[in-house]
Amino acid sequence: MSEPVIADKKPTVLELEAGTYYWCKCGQSQNQPFCDGAHQGTEFLPLAFELTEKKKVALCNCKYTDNPPYCDGTHTKL
Repeated sequence: MSEPVIADKKPTVLELEAGTYYWCKCGQSQNQPFCDGAHQGTEFLPLAFELTEKKKVALCNCKYTDNPPYCDGTHTKL
């Protein structure tokens, strides 16, 4: 399996409305932390996640979190 590209070594903190979102797993999206289709031709697929209410989130940009799509601090060890 290929390794994802580290898009950044800090999370993106956002307040998102309720809805379905697609988190970039490959690290190649130009719309980090969300998928823009840049994974085409790779083994990576975006991760769909749903929020049922408006919520502040910290989304992982290093792509090595153990709790995708959320940051778990793994970037501090890279």
